Amino acid sequence: MSTLSNTTDKAPKGFSRAFWIANTVELLERAAYYGVFVVITLYLSRILGFDDIEAAWLAGSFSAGLYFLPTFSGALADKIGFRSALLLAFGLLTIGYAGLAIFPALLESHGLVEYGREVVFKGLDTADIRWAIIPIMIVIMIGGSFIKAVITGTVACETSESNRAKGFSIFYMMVNIGSFSGKTVVKPLRESMGDLGLVNLNYFAAAMTAIAFFCIYLFYKNAERRQDSKSVAEIWQALIKVVTNARLFILILIITGFWMVQHQLYATMPKYVLRMAGEGASPSWYANVNPLVVVLTVGLVTSMMKHRSSLFSMTVGMFIMPVSALLMASGNMLDGNNIDLGFVQMHPVAVMMILGIVFQGLAESFISPRFLEFFSLQAPKGEEGLYLGFSHLHSFISSLVGFGLSGYLLSAYCPDPKKFATAAEWQAASANAHYIWYVFAAIALLSAISLVIYGKVIARLDARKEAEAEGTLAVG
Repeated sequence: MSTLSNTTDKAPKGFSRAFWIANTVELLERAAYYGVFVVITLYLSRILGFDDIEAAWLAGSFSAGLYFLPTFSGALADKIGFRSALLLAFGLLTIGYAGLAIFPALLESHGLVEYGREVVFKGLDTADIRWAIIPIMIVIMIGGSFIKAVITGTVACETSESNRAKGFSIFYMMVNIGSFSGKTVVKPLRESMGDLGLVNLNYFAAAMTAIAFFCIYLFYKNAERRQDSKSVAEIWQALIKVVTNARLFILILIITGFWMVQHQLYATMPKYVLRMAGEGASPSWYANVNPLVVVLTVGLVTSMMKHRSSLFSMTVGMFIMPVSALLMASGNMLDGNNIDLGFVQMHPVAVMMILGIVFQGLAESFISPRFLEFFSLQAPKGEEGLYLGFSHLHSFISSLVGFGLSGYLLSAYCPDPKKFATAAEWQAASANAHYIWYVFAAIALLSAISLVIYGKVIARLDARKEAEAEGTLAVG
């Protein structure tokens, strides 16, 4: 990554101006992204008329691209400089989010739909023009991919060995503050405007990224170009190496099971909660429970596991995930009366969903901090950095498969109530809505068992390799 030219321009606490600007715009970008992404499937279905399956594949492809592209975007950022890359990124994001807000207005002006607290479709739900949302989402996806690559690169460049841990801690805090803030905005917009709030939310996102654009333009100094950055061809070769490394790719597939369940926070949960617990539910706020739990527990869990192997810590987390999914399922099996929590009354589906998300966050605290460590140990010696560039392939795969599967499961077990003539018909169709979470519990359990088997197999292979090496030395 690039080395910034203003490293002598230090701000308080020993960090440069570029460090603080990068973290500030990261907060703004995360607020924009998570505010939109937590309701992206609702936007695609309620505003543009896509069914559950179509909306799931669109949202999953969008998420997958954001995990796949950053390595390539990072290479381009090295060529053009961090400042130019960030201006390009926030320019694209502002255009993209504004597009999500303006596109529905254009559709309404053509008489295809009428927006208000409830949307009235007048042909949009069968019109091909709604697929024009794809290039708008691609613009956001490309812009977002630069952010992932450049901001972390800036933090790395603008910290030294003595303050790097603190620097990344600040970065992680900014990410979570941004995530929390963006999701919190959704509920008041929906309460005041109904479905129209899902459209106007995108103006908020565009405003956040526009502010970030001007912060970069006015305050972020230019960056030097790195001379030894990789070409796109070299990155493709590295990707092929990772995919053809059986040990690493099997690990990626196993961890994909965990992330498939984790992604249901955005793929399944918003629609499931609103349909089962009613429009008064707050899926965007429930989603905030996950980062809150991670922030509160990750330090304690890491301390508890410091004398345990990374594989052991990951395995513990993997076995927590089926429990999380089963808790999410249990809400639909309780009677429909609200549960009195003392300070508020909540639908049992909402209560058990929150409890399931708590366990999901706890599982993440066991898995995420140790995955990169374990992944790097499985890479060939001397090539750890190259392989770590693609350590998030599991999120690329799980976004596609997890969101796609969610669409089919929602359509089968928890369909859109608006598609039914009477409430009784919908209640009959959604009686087994909790089966959705049984499927994800099974995926999580299979992944946990697979990780145990994987650990035993690689331990045996490593022992055999070591014995063969010792035998060769003895003969020599």
